[in-house]
Amino acid sequence: MRIPVVCAGSIAVCCVLASQLSAGRAGEGQPGIVAPSEIVVVGDTIPVSLTGLPGDAVRGRAIVLDRAVGNCLICHQVPVPAETFQGNIGPDLRGVGGRLGEAQIRLRVVDQSRLNPATMMPPFYRVDDLTRVAARFKGLPVLSASAIEDVVAYLVSLKQ
Repeated sequence: MRIPVVCAGSIAVCCVLASQLSAGRAGEGQPGIVAPSEIVVVGDTIPVSLTGLPGDAVRGRAIVLDRAVGNCLICHQVPVPAETFQGNIGPDLRGVGGRLGEAQIRLRVVDQSRLNPATMMPPFYRVDDLTRVAARFKGLPVLSASAIEDVVAYLVSLKQ
């Protein structure tokens, strides 16, 4: 299955770092949850919340800082000086909420390869057309829909 797209673009094959995957098939049988195969991309955005609800920035911050869940710090810097050994491969996330809108951030977390096929960032909510995924993790996203929305809420809050 492919994610429906409302703009031209390509999907790069990307390997997913499989850590702390959400339980069950993402979105299947869960009312209000958008399954990975049902996501609609409009331009450089996913304009609709994956859960139909706003995320929680406090939970999102915890996911971003948790090296076993989101593992964002391996590539990105965030405005949390107490966190040592922050990455510099990906963009600095300080002020990202002032540079990008919520829907733009959502697409980048769900599947950055929609915008940059050469990206090193794994897709956190795409489950199809992936390689190097252990059999027990096939069909499972790295983060749940609610975790994605929490991360988006946190990143949107980073205005400066």
